[in-house]
Amino acid sequence: MSQPLLIEHDDGVDRVTLNRPDSLNALDPTLIDALNDYFQGLQRNRDTRVVVLKGAGKNFCAGLDLKHAMQRRAGQQEPPGVTESLDSQRRIADIVMLMRRCPQPILALVQGAAAGGGFALALASDIRIATRSARMNCAFIKLGLGGCDIGTSYFLPRLVGVSVASELILTGRFIGAERALAVGLVSEIVEEDGLDDAAEPYVEAMMTASPVGLRLSKECLNMSVDAGSLEAAIAMEDRNQVLCSRSEEFSEGIRAFLEKRKPVYIKR
Repeated sequence: MSQPLLIEHDDGVDRVTLNRPDSLNALDPTLIDALNDYFQGLQRNRDTRVVVLKGAGKNFCAGLDLKHAMQRRAGQQEPPGVTESLDSQRRIADIVMLMRRCPQPILALVQGAAAGGGFALALASDIRIATRSARMNCAFIKLGLGGCDIGTSYFLPRLVGVSVASELILTGRFIGAERALAVGLVSEIVEEDGLDDAAEPYVEAMMTASPVGLRLSKECLNMSVDAGSLEAAIAMEDRNQVLCSRSEEFSEGIRAFLEKRKPVYIKR
């Protein structure tokens, strides 16, 4: 059996692939567990500085594997209880919380379907690049559930505003690549075979940043989104800049700037 999650580490960059292409990379228990284990492991990981997340085949992720879920339920004498259902629900939600807590920036490469839980994975990433075939939606409300799930009610209004977020959550309609770019949901649209190449300038720019500066920048962005005031955001920025200025990486960054070369950061 092939691995549900492929992880290739290359000089500070993890290239992570959802590897269930025959099922549109849908989230079954093995993939859910693999994603939780991977992102949990990033919390104290100093070797990985940037994560590139994509799906194998022609789709990013079609969300929960409903066929597997229904087959599992059919074999049970009674429907799962509230506690069991909440545990299953939280296991999926844990993925996006771990994605936001990990200090490494996450770049999502979205092609084809990014539906339901797959859309949530894209939203929980820091940067999104899409192909022209990309189609994203909050599929939950079309399945007899509420439209808010796996962090979508948190991420979408902050990314695209309340009006567009309400439209997507309350209708479950798809948003295509062109409109996603227009509303700021994705940073760039590329041709179908251009995702990996398009990611490289982003990765290179982030890898040129000091490791501690990059990690603290993601942390500060997370905090500032929910900051209660400008003063609270600036206090976090001041704290981070003082920490960075006391690091050896800052000295190397200044030298590299003055010498017109790329910095070489030894300590990670």
